[in-house]
Amino acid sequence: MQNRTMEIGVGLFLLAGILALLLLALRVSGLSPTASTDTYKLYAYFDNIAGLTVRAKVTMAGVTIGKVTAVDLDRDNYTARVTLQLEKRVDNLPTDSTASILTAGLLGEKYIGISVGGEDTVLKDGGTIHDTQSSLVLEDLIGKFLMNTVSKEAK
Repeated sequence: MQNRTMEIGVGLFLLAGILALLLLALRVSGLSPTASTDTYKLYAYFDNIAGLTVRAKVTMAGVTIGKVTAVDLDRDNYTARVTLQLEKRVDNLPTDSTASILTAGLLGEKYIGISVGGEDTVLKDGGTIHDTQSSLVLEDLIGKFLMNTVSKEAK
């Protein structure tokens, strides 16, 4: 009887450990089952979003304030339209705020960083951030450097 009790205890301990690892994996991946309902949507248009994905975080001053919910191609302007879902606690963003696509580390994940403007009017639900800065593509930067080097050698 004592052997069986110990086996049940070890089994419950293992089950609790597996559930804890599953919860940790969900939190790290951004697939958390607890979705906040106090949010609003904003849109931003970028020329190049290279590497930005759905569920990428949106930050302000290093604090996560939302996530990217959709990435579409605007067929009229041929630019990328990014839908941002931001928390209501930051519903006072000025209309001249800036959205930039940044990289965590040298080759890390892409995310959007918002810099606050100075206007008195604020962005409402469904509003658009007009001042955007596209993603820095490492391959383009290397190509420009190589072409600049080659053109200097040709002179």
